[in-house]
Amino acid sequence: MTEAVVTRREQILATAAELFARRGFHGVSVAELGTACGISGPALYKHFASKDAVLAEMLVSISEQLLLVGRERVAAAPGPRAAVAALVDWHVEFALRDKALIVVQDRDWSSLPDDAREQVRTLQRAYVDLWAAQLRLVDPELGLDAARASAHAAFGLINSTPHSGRLPVEEMRGLLIVMATRALLGR
Repeated sequence: MTEAVVTRREQILATAAELFARRGFHGVSVAELGTACGISGPALYKHFASKDAVLAEMLVSISEQLLLVGRERVAAAPGPRAAVAALVDWHVEFALRDKALIVVQDRDWSSLPDDAREQVRTLQRAYVDLWAAQLRLVDPELGLDAARASAHAAFGLINSTPHSGRLPVEEMRGLLIVMATRALLGR
């Protein structure tokens, strides 16, 4: 099996996510980010126009990935209950793998450039609506607003993982899947 090749750009994004999660977007200089990536601060500008551009790509790209994989999981599911379960599994996978991105989005949202913020909002609305559509197929009496609120509540439960590191990852995965699935599907 071949390992995925990580580009310098991907390395910068991953390193920035960890640094921003620990110290905040404004607490990390371009020079510090470059040093953490093994390059000079000015060399960072070969890959990104600015530190703001790093934050924008970080949050836009994860929002695109959540929606893309979510759509793939729904398309592969044999029915709406299985689709909801697949969405829960996917979001738990993301939350356990990308804890830093959850922290960065929560804390540094206001530092996101306006155009990127609107792009992230659009992608996130589509992701919520993907969940809401499946929830409404499971329960046709569920209104759209209630389905969206249910999706947001599930995200809140799952996205709390950066703050709860007391369980081993696989135990946390199982717990989150059971809790979110029960909350959404009643079992």
